[in-house]
Amino acid sequence: MEWLSKFWTTLSWGQIGLGVGLFFLSLGFSFLSIGIVIVKVPENYFSSHYERDFLPGSPFLIRWGVVILKNIFGVILVLIGIVLSLPGVPGQGILTILTGLIMIDIPGKRPWEARIIKRPVVLAAVNNLRAKYNKPPLILD
Repeated sequence: MEWLSKFWTTLSWGQIGLGVGLFFLSLGFSFLSIGIVIVKVPENYFSSHYERDFLPGSPFLIRWGVVILKNIFGVILVLIGIVLSLPGVPGQGILTILTGLIMIDIPGKRPWEARIIKRPVVLAAVNNLRAKYNKPPLILD
């Protein structure tokens, strides 16, 4: 317990300000990412009839480069979402995890996405955001 006492006594106002600033920066980045992905996802994305074709007609290297970057970004969002889901941490953890899962290309992710998006509170929040940008509501099976 002595190390905790030392930690608090050596902490400066500049370090606290930096920590708070980084927190709000990452929170804003998370909200922006959530908004962009939720608005851009096709309305039938969660339907079983949705056919994926990522960057059709693009050269092979560009397509795979973007796929790799998209997956890295998706993993980062899932990790941020897990942290935001912890008690006492403000933020939209569930929506951030959903956004990250949408971006990641892994087998078996559809059931996880469906479990999250079918929650009435989550679906209402997503459809309200989509309505603000004149996008149709999501179609679920």
